[in-house]
Amino acid sequence: MCLGIPGKIIRLYDLDGTAMANVDFGGVQQEVCVAAVPGVQLGQYVIVHAGFALNMLSEEEAQETMRLLKEIAEFNQAEEKGESAI
Repeated sequence: MCLGIPGKIIRLYDLDGTAMANVDFGGVQQEVCVAAVPGVQLGQYVIVHAGFALNMLSEEEAQETMRLLKEIAEFNQAEEKGESAI
């Protein structure tokens, strides 16, 4: 199973002919290849898997996905502590 994480484009640049970006994942920044999403612009959100942006998404979609991922993480932490997450 693969998991793509939404992130915000904060810098676009070219690296030896490959379209690249710095992407912010809630405070963590990573270098990402954006060659598969032509036309991506600063401030837009992309889904990233294994260092590659797979597609663009709206800010609303990105925020909802991040909210759900946070909820899953909180649920897992509660389960590990033996607490009821429901």
